[in-house]
Amino acid sequence: MRVFVVNSGSSSIKYQLVDAASEHVVLSGLLERIGQAGGDAADHVAGMRVVLERLGDDAASIVAVGHRVVHGGSAFTAPTVITDEVEAAIEQISTLAPLHNPANLAGIRAARLAMPALPHVAVFDTAFHQSMPAAASTYAIDRAVALDHGIRRYGFHGTSHEFVAGRAARLLDRPLDSLKLIVLHLGNGSSAAAIDGGRSIDTSMGLTPLQGLVMGTRSGDIDPGALLHLLRAGLSTAEVDALLNSRSGLLGLTGSGDMRDVEAAVEAGDADAALALEVWAHRIRHYVGAYLAQLGGLDALVFTAGIGENSPELRARALDGLAHLGLGVDADRNAVRSRDARVISSEGAPVSVLVVPTNEELAIAQAAASLVG
Repeated sequence: MRVFVVNSGSSSIKYQLVDAASEHVVLSGLLERIGQAGGDAADHVAGMRVVLERLGDDAASIVAVGHRVVHGGSAFTAPTVITDEVEAAIEQISTLAPLHNPANLAGIRAARLAMPALPHVAVFDTAFHQSMPAAASTYAIDRAVALDHGIRRYGFHGTSHEFVAGRAARLLDRPLDSLKLIVLHLGNGSSAAAIDGGRSIDTSMGLTPLQGLVMGTRSGDIDPGALLHLLRAGLSTAEVDALLNSRSGLLGLTGSGDMRDVEAAVEAGDADAALALEVWAHRIRHYVGAYLAQLGGLDALVFTAGIGENSPELRARALDGLAHLGLGVDADRNAVRSRDARVISSEGAPVSVLVVPTNEELAIAQAAASLVG
């Protein structure tokens, strides 16, 4: 069963044609600078026509189209077949994810126009975290205000966290419903999740993807009073938004949001970069300790995404000082570079530490295939 997976950005369309059963990627591609001078297409509708041309005869084998949607709010707790009503609901939720949902919608509308006979399925980054208990998802603000404005903790990267948890169980050869896991999705955008028996019970991101770990350009956790202070000092709402989402995190601390640049600067003796890495690792350890307490034990900690999968040095740094919790890496195993899921903790370690590559496109394809049967 072949599913066409679309991940639409504001000026891009990333796509894959995936055989959901065999997990084989038939083809993949990317359109960039959509709507810009010299870009691949004038708009998303024209871009989708380009994609169909690239698909050629393979287009006839598609049975469903799966779309990544960042924010599903409280309305969407599972993959959902897209109708006009679902489209409208996603648009309404866009106030909670103004940088993401409108871009996702542009891809949905273009793909539905280009492939009207196929079922289209929305897979939401927030859906997996809908299992969080109320104590974890509730902010301590006026209940009426929270209800009126949809303010609660939703969490993100759910498609990745769910996929990686399943692959971790497969690697450990244990039923997922028997495992207590902490998954660290570490990339330009980063989040942690506590997963008990296959269900998310807590995660670091909140109402938006801004909360939680230190990221490439996002601040992660910050005292809301600091935002009020900046507003009173004369910064506009848009300026504060841009500061926290686009000019903070590693970029704000070092001048670069690329972790490779930060590591190189540390090697060159840059004190600001060294501090940035300590802040980055400190925040990770903070969440690991908190989730260990929430889970009441831990079977495995899992690294995934760009940094988590590819940097032995940063994996070791993130767990530095946690040996008393049974967490650590074996130097030789950790140094291995591979695209395979693997154990990097020592033999017989009280808690297994794993590297499990994520594959959100495959997860979306399998979710869509399962829904449309």
